[in-house]
Parts: sequence; C-alpha cells; structure tokens
Amino acid sequence: MKIIIVGTAFPYRGGLAAYNERLAREYQKQGNDVEIITFKLQYPNFLFPGKSQFSSEFAPIDLKINRMINSVNPFNWIKVGQSIKKESPDKIIFCYWMAFMAPCFGTIARFARSPKTKMVGLIHNMIPHEPSILDKLFPRYFVKAMDGFVAMADSVVTDINHFDSLEKPKAVSPHPIYDHYGDALTKKEAALKLGLLEKESYILFFGFIRQYKGLDLLLEAFADKRLRKFPIRLIVAGEFYENPQPYLELIVRLKLEGIVDLRTSFIPDNEVRNYFSLTDIVAQPYRSATQSGVSQIAYHFEKPMLVTKVGGLAEIVPDGKVGYVVGVEPEQIANALVDFFSNNRSENMIENIKVEKRKFLWSRMTEAIDSLFKTPNP
Repeated sequence: MKIIIVGTAFPYRGGLAAYNERLAREYQKQGNDVEIITFKLQYPNFLFPGKSQFSSEFAPIDLKINRMINSVNPFNWIKVGQSIKKESPDKIIFCYWMAFMAPCFGTIARFARSPKTKMVGLIHNMIPHEPSILDKLFPRYFVKAMDGFVAMADSVVTDINHFDSLEKPKAVSPHPIYDHYGDALTKKEAALKLGLLEKESYILFFGFIRQYKGLDLLLEAFADKRLRKFPIRLIVAGEFYENPQPYLELIVRLKLEGIVDLRTSFIPDNEVRNYFSLTDIVAQPYRSATQSGVSQIAYHFEKPMLVTKVGGLAEIVPDGKVGYVVGVEPEQIANALVDFFSNNRSENMIENIKVEKRKFLWSRMTEAIDSLFKTPNP
C-alpha cells in the first residue's frame, strides 16, 4: 500500500514524533511505501509551553519525511491536501492529539479525498487533559472528515463517539512499546552516566511537567516517613511546561531537598535509557490520562510501574502483577511505594512484565488500523 502519515515528526521532538516515526517504520517493514507529512510550522512560539519545539538529534535516514504543513494557514491546508491527492495513497493516517489541529487536519483530509483513499484518525486524545473552548468548537470538523478511527484506550472511543453521529468504524489497540531507545544499561553504567549512586534505589517521574501529571501528589507521597528507612531517591526527569516555583516550594516545605533529583530539561532520545536503566519503579501519579507513552518505555526497559486509576492506564498496567494501580491520593501512592520496597516486589513484577509486554507489539497497531475497512467474513 501507499500510506501517508500526517502528524508531527523530525525535526520536531517528543513522544508524538517518536510514535509517528516508529509507526512508519513498522509499515515499511511490512513492505509498504510510507511517507510522513509533517509541519514546517507546528505551533506559533507563543502557544508552545516548552523551551524548544525542535530535536537536537540527527535526522532519521530511513524515513521519508516531508515538511509541508503550516498549522495556521488555511491556504496551505488546501495546497497540502491537493498535493496528497495527486499521490493517490491507499490510506492517510492522521495522528490527532489536540483540537488546535482539527481545522488543519480536517481541511487537508477533505482536499486529499479520492474514491481510493481511506482517511484514518489515529487518536491520542480526543478531549485533552486540560480542555479549552476549542475542544467544543473544532473536533467535530475533523471527525466528519475521517472514515474510521483507532484509539489506544476505551475512554478515547467514548470521547470520539461524542462527536461522531454516523457511528463510523472504530478499533481499540493499546499504545505499542517504545522500543527505539536502545538496550538497557546495567544499573552501574546508568548511575555513572547520571552521576548518581548505584547502591541507592530510585523512583522515576518522567516526561514534561504539567498539573494534570500529579508531580505534587508524588512529592507528598514521597515525604511519607515510612519511606525514609530505605535509601531511595526520586528522580524528576523532564521539562516544566508550567511555572516550576510551586513544585520547588513544595520540595522545601516537605524537606525533600536532599533526596529529590531534578533533571528538569528536555531529555533527548539518546539519554532516555540512562534514566529507565537506573530506576526501580516508574511513577505516573496522573490526575487525568488516556494512555501513556511513559508506560510503554517502562515496558521496554522492563520496569515496574505505579499508575493512578484514570483514563486507560489501568488497562495496560495489571494491578499487583506488573505494578500498582492506585487512587489519585498521596496516601495510596505512598502505600504502594512502601509495599514495593518493603516486600521486594521488583523481581516478580519484572518476570510478569516480560510476558505482559508481548501484548504491545507495533504489528498489532497496524493490524488494528488495517482492520477498520475490511469486510468481515460472512
């Protein structure tokens, strides 16, 4: 097939770009002709909360990435759609994550449409963790332009149905494992690279920091006196996408200055394995979620996880088997961490992770996308 993926990719950075590039590689591996069409302007700078939108790494040499889209120029959307139509693809996969992109993607789809081409919405978030008025106005325009949808959690299908009056085909396939970060290091190697002590235990909070991710809840849990009998440090690895001052003040108030290690800049791909190789458990104390790329990095490096009972997180982290699923409360987070370190749960959970991770193959995602328009056998 000729497949076009529309969404963020190199030179842009972050989990969504990594996702689209990995999906393209999976389709290429299956013998398809794949092109990613990405942005020449993704966000105006005043809308981007981080320090930089761009990757500092080298361009991938095994992918065809074409920078064409200006997210704020309607004339550009028409031109891009017409250009795609000339390529006569079998499938266009729109990797959708926020309402800001709905007019752009919806218009491209309308002008790229042909009798041959199927439009697939691959939905990371239909309604974001921090909704705005745009999330009421724009998504329906995008949804109407699609022929079918793939979501990574049941809760996202519910959100899509809110905008889809025609009951278009939908499939659910969990977020595949992020397996492009390389092999794990030994704990000694990772500690050396990060300038930390091999003999200590580590909890990892990874990814950009916003209120819905619950870092404050984790800090309050980490202050639990029961945890002080263990040589544990909390590593916070990721860029602040909001004012860091409340978190810094909380660390001081809770007297955690000596045991919280802040690495609050963007973590490039080539450093990700250092953090996951060192850590004992990955904590995701989110107040809201759909699915999580952080969980899928943890699966790749075979690390136990602590997640909260929100969105689709509990769907991919079986409680007590590969980690913990707890309420959105510091006390419950602390109880799980105390149990983990007190009872040496790591070894048994890692063995379970090795089995559970087989569910999250990239081939299962492509199968879900390809199954949308297959006629079932009578």
